Amino acid sequence: MKTAFEELYVPDTSAVIERVVTSLVERGVIRGRILIHRELIRYFEELASNGRAEGLVGLEEISRIRDLADRGLVFMEIVGELRPKTPQGLNVDQIIREYAYQMGAKLITANRIQALVAKSMGMSVLEIKPEKFRKLKIEEFFDPDTMSVHLKEDTVPRAKKGKPGYWYFEQISDRIMTREELEEIAREVIEAAKMGYGFIEIDRAGSTIVQLGMYRIIITRPPMSDGWEITAVRPIVRPKLEEYNLPEKLLRRLEERAEGILIAGAPGMGKTTFAQALAEYYMKKGKIIKTIESPRDMHLPPDITQYSKVYAETDELHDILLLSRPDYTVFDEMRNDEDFKLYVDLRLAGIGMIGVVHATTPIDAIQRFLRRVDLGMIPSIIDTVIFIDKGRVVKVYEVRMTVKLPTGLREAELARPVVEVRDFLTGELEYEIYTFGEQTMVVPVKKIRGTTFESRITAMIHKLLPMAEVQVDGDTVTVTIPRDEAIKFGKQLKKLRKLERQLGVVIRLRFA
Repeated sequence: MKTAFEELYVPDTSAVIERVVTSLVERGVIRGRILIHRELIRYFEELASNGRAEGLVGLEEISRIRDLADRGLVFMEIVGELRPKTPQGLNVDQIIREYAYQMGAKLITANRIQALVAKSMGMSVLEIKPEKFRKLKIEEFFDPDTMSVHLKEDTVPRAKKGKPGYWYFEQISDRIMTREELEEIAREVIEAAKMGYGFIEIDRAGSTIVQLGMYRIIITRPPMSDGWEITAVRPIVRPKLEEYNLPEKLLRRLEERAEGILIAGAPGMGKTTFAQALAEYYMKKGKIIKTIESPRDMHLPPDITQYSKVYAETDELHDILLLSRPDYTVFDEMRNDEDFKLYVDLRLAGIGMIGVVHATTPIDAIQRFLRRVDLGMIPSIIDTVIFIDKGRVVKVYEVRMTVKLPTGLREAELARPVVEVRDFLTGELEYEIYTFGEQTMVVPVKKIRGTTFESRITAMIHKLLPMAEVQVDGDTVTVTIPRDEAIKFGKQLKKLRKLERQLGVVIRLRFA
């Protein structure tokens, strides 16, 4: 019952999750009776039972309100009746709002829409605005050289320091972390995200991924992991594309021809950092750029729109990007079939694509597509592969299609469509991809065309032209013949052309 001069307060889910109720009581803003609806407790209990971080935060905040009531700062009462659950679920905030309206209580909320609806009903509302962002406990573990911080209960905190490819692990404290400390850090991170300073990208049973400003924070807890663990990752460098000192030839290709780009490399080697620099480079060139990320951890100018895979279905992203028609879309961290299918669909629709994939070698990036698309489509989807190692561009491949006799085969009738993978800067052929029977072959041409190949082709040409000098350079064989001997070996020259078709090379004749 409401007594004279006693104010009634009813908090909704947003007020409890952001822990503003206890803060208002401790500061003396709230004095009176706080009514906690049973549906609110059931809501947080179900979230916590499913391993959701918000459930734990909510239940602990309600427990703190009870502690404050035991200290005599406020009165707390559990109110309302639980309603039968329906297949569509219950709108907890709507139930709480209706209860506050019936009781003539003041609704406490941090949800702008909830506040507007309540005010339109003539209710008294205590709307909580986002507080000024404060330094988080997780930030205290970072210094200017720290790439990532690794915290786990019953162990000492450690950090990875240095830069991509040149890092080391360091113990940053002798004090063992407790579960309570990790839970407090996790609560603080989730609250900051809820207040609008970041995004809860993924919240599953046992794990939560939050993007908070520059920090990507991964929280795992039992039963998914054997204990509470928090990993926070932060980029320590943000280079411009100019700082990579790329060859002029590669810059021209990026500007003029590259529209199906793969950025590949091992984890932690700087792939996303390079993709970020490339996106900014294209933006400055007057291109319209969008990104698809999960989580959204690229730090880009406001001119570039960043989409989350978590908050949108693949079909929704597909429709948005097709209708908005960006010049380039950066697809960060392509992992599953759905990601690769979206990349392929958008690329075939004419949108420039920049995909980021994990790969231990440059050719592995192309092979990620082979089981997902027909071989003949590869050059239409991928034209440039950029391999990053230790923060540097160490290899660039050009992909194109031709019809020829694959290297190592001799019979002319075995000629077929072949995807050539060439070193873009030298033009040297490194791999051939083609179908042989029902198998797709990825053949390292360098290994076939080693010293044995050069010796064999040189011997075959010398058999026809004993006086010739032979130089083998990849696909190209240069044959130098003395000018006064050219007429004498006219018939052999015809055989030379046949040999050219047989070996799948280009034979150039020079007369000296």
